[in-house]
Amino acid sequence: MNDDDLDVAAFTAAIENFNRFYIRLPMLEKLSFTTLSVLDTLAQRGPLRLTDLTRTEQVSQPGITQLVTRLEREGLVERRPDPSDGRAVLVHITEAGRLIGRSRHEDRTRHLVPLVARLTAGQRRAIAAALPALTRLAELGQETRST
Repeated sequence: MNDDDLDVAAFTAAIENFNRFYIRLPMLEKLSFTTLSVLDTLAQRGPLRLTDLTRTEQVSQPGITQLVTRLEREGLVERRPDPSDGRAVLVHITEAGRLIGRSRHEDRTRHLVPLVARLTAGQRRAIAAALPALTRLAELGQETRST
């Protein structure tokens, strides 16, 4: 392997280990992973039909309908008619739903700051240098999921 090669298996293991830790960080808002994922998807992608949420969240149609109904009752999302098809509805995130996402981001940042401080300067620089590539990798993954 030369310097340009990436050990994808090692990268995958590192991402999985980090994700295992990251998604379990304590949070002020006690919400399920699926709830947080739906709110994040709506915040990032904008209003979506239930069928689109079923695909992106990998949840059954009845499951996503039930979840959206609960989130609507809690004031985190709202359903509005789809302007392009009066028979369909679009699920929109509310400001309260956005606040949950911002709160989760702030909680995670608060937990990561002392851990990042324990890394060496070289390790922090390596993470900083990898951010553009990781961001692009996430974009490519989103593009792949959207098609």
